[in-house]
Amino acid sequence: MAELVGSLKEKRDRLLTILAGCGRVGVAFSGGVDSTVVAKAARVACGEKALAFTAVSQSLASGEREEAEQLARLIGIPHRIVSTREFESADYLKNAPDRCYFCKTELYTRLEELAPELGVETIVNGANLDDRGDYRPGMRAAGEHLVRSPLIEAGLTKADVRELALHWSLPVWDKPASPCLSSRIAYGLEVTPERVERVDRAEQYLRATLGLRELRVRHEANDLARIEIPAGELARLADPEMRRGVSDALHQLGFKYVTLDLDGFRSGSMNAVLPMVNLELP
Repeated sequence: MAELVGSLKEKRDRLLTILAGCGRVGVAFSGGVDSTVVAKAARVACGEKALAFTAVSQSLASGEREEAEQLARLIGIPHRIVSTREFESADYLKNAPDRCYFCKTELYTRLEELAPELGVETIVNGANLDDRGDYRPGMRAAGEHLVRSPLIEAGLTKADVRELALHWSLPVWDKPASPCLSSRIAYGLEVTPERVERVDRAEQYLRATLGLRELRVRHEANDLARIEIPAGELARLADPEMRRGVSDALHQLGFKYVTLDLDGFRSGSMNAVLPMVNLELP
């Protein structure tokens, strides 16, 4: 493992110093690259005083829990699964643009409840500096619950996080973003266990069929599936035989209409419908 140099070394050292000052720290750990780097840094800086918590509910995509468990073992950080109940919240289910606020509020409330039992003094998340330029209502929940964002405090961008993950030989260093399944449901369309399961199964099918790492099945109104894949793969999915197979599979899952988005894959494309003047940026 090559030694880091320059500004990234300084940021890493700052990250470790921040975490070392947090006392017994609890990491909100999804298994994505950001929270994995924070969990690794917490383990390095805090040793046995670091714990990781992974939220599990119907909105977690298949395989994500198992991957988080494997990563925690690799890092050597104690790991606890936390069942969250956001699907019992009417505010969450109605799926307004601030849905993530209610999800994160539920998560941080649950972690606060566990903190005294486990001696956790500080809860931290995996938000990085680039997240401040995106619509992230969950950041408001973090602020309300005094959850710290050590990557932001240390000045790490997404590119920095991936480079640091590679330095630490973390296998998720190039993992694509993997937001919750509810983020695939069009704003204003109620989030239900049935809809998120339909999306999950559709994405599993497409990944297995196409061998792609990055794709989305967006669940629009009237049971319409809007498939996003990288622009360079569009012709492949439009092949008549492939198209028929995908269409039949998604119809069997309950989608009435199956469409291919000609703009290709765009992370966070659901936010395109939001008026920018109303976004609450941290």
